[in-house]
Amino acid sequence: MIHVTEKAQAELERILREEAGHATAIRIGVRGGGCSGFSYVMDLVTAPNDDDQLFNADRTPIYIDPKSLQLIQGLQIDFASDLLNRGFKFSNPNASQSCGCGTSFAV
Repeated sequence: MIHVTEKAQAELERILREEAGHATAIRIGVRGGGCSGFSYVMDLVTAPNDDDQLFNADRTPIYIDPKSLQLIQGLQIDFASDLLNRGFKFSNPNASQSCGCGTSFAV
């Protein structure tokens, strides 16, 4: 399960409406890198990959591949917009540590 806060949901909807072109969904994944070992990635997509799992189907569709899902199951996605920061914030219950900027993690 992936939880998307109302602030994050509103931003995802805005991105798809204003910036996505033909994209109809968001793909969230994990790749090796960042200062803690893994980094979150978000992409605009028009269709899922064959093995993607669908989350948030009643709102903005979010696709996640099975390997990434093992690392981010239970993830909460929030969005912050203040004088110092603007962007998505990830709270991963599987992370044993996260970097200061919150965009990479270790398990």
